[in-house]
Amino acid sequence: MGYIFNFGPKDLAIDLGTANTVVYLRERGVVIQEPSVVALEYGNGPPKVRAVGDDAKLMLGKTPANLRTVRPLRNGVIADLEVAEQMIKHFMTKALGSRSKFGKAEVVICVPSGSTSVERRAIRDAASNAGASEVRLLEEPMAAALGAGLPVADPIGSMIVDIGGGTTDIAVISLAGIVYSKAVRVAGNEMDEAIIQYVKKQYNLLIGERTAEAIKIEIGSAFPLEERMTMEIKGRHLIEGVPKTITITDEEIREALAETVNVIVDAVRVALERTPPELSADIVDRGIVLTGGGSMLKNLDKRLREETGLPLAMAEDPLSSVVLGAGKMLSDFNLLRKISID
Repeated sequence: MGYIFNFGPKDLAIDLGTANTVVYLRERGVVIQEPSVVALEYGNGPPKVRAVGDDAKLMLGKTPANLRTVRPLRNGVIADLEVAEQMIKHFMTKALGSRSKFGKAEVVICVPSGSTSVERRAIRDAASNAGASEVRLLEEPMAAALGAGLPVADPIGSMIVDIGGGTTDIAVISLAGIVYSKAVRVAGNEMDEAIIQYVKKQYNLLIGERTAEAIKIEIGSAFPLEERMTMEIKGRHLIEGVPKTITITDEEIREALAETVNVIVDAVRVALERTPPELSADIVDRGIVLTGGGSMLKNLDKRLREETGLPLAMAEDPLSSVVLGAGKMLSDFNLLRKISID
């Protein structure tokens, strides 16, 4: 497609994630980092958007009959196009502020490496309908590598593992191209669901996704911790039908997360097996870079180091690496043209 980009101060890079949406405004940096959640109000006629982002997440599990909270993205791709358009429009307007009055913005949006052409078209259409004049798509692992400061344009093998909310993207990058990539639809949200199911099975206690996420952040781990940790959690007892408080340990949560973590570890192992030998030598020297919110699970780097025998490094800003990489493209059109996808 013959896009002509004249990037200016109202142009945006968007990391449209299953769990969070991060928006980068040229010349300003990251201006929005909010949950990918929309609250819809139902009444006469079509549903109306009541809240988006942080405000909508506060409503999760607490809405009356006429309100419903929706995550318009599932596994990194759009599941509800109309709601996704509303969410993108809200974030674009919020990011641009008064700039939104002066013409449409040109946008770079990140997509999972395993997304199909249909899924990519849905993302492009949602951004266009939300008010973008031109849309470029960039694969998430490439954007994450750029944001983490890896030399993607050099003849050096770099390996990135980007663990988001809906997908884990693993890629080996060299000479501004992805040599190998694999997206597994197991990431942070699957970890939350695993905790919900474990607590339900072991304690007959029903907890919500916000509680599960808090447990994961507080005491979740992929490898034994130096000190034992516990956490008090509240939920509704399924048999007694009343609210109840229990204390849960880090060991139990590690057990709950074992299957999900194993899928990610196995995917990394497969990526290493399929990497060309010359690039493998670079990865042995340079190691693997972890990024994305899911990579912040305690001791995940230790677990991967133990399993692969390779050095591991965490990106400086794991939550924003993808959008920071995409943001760099707003001022480097030549590289964007090489690495963007149609």
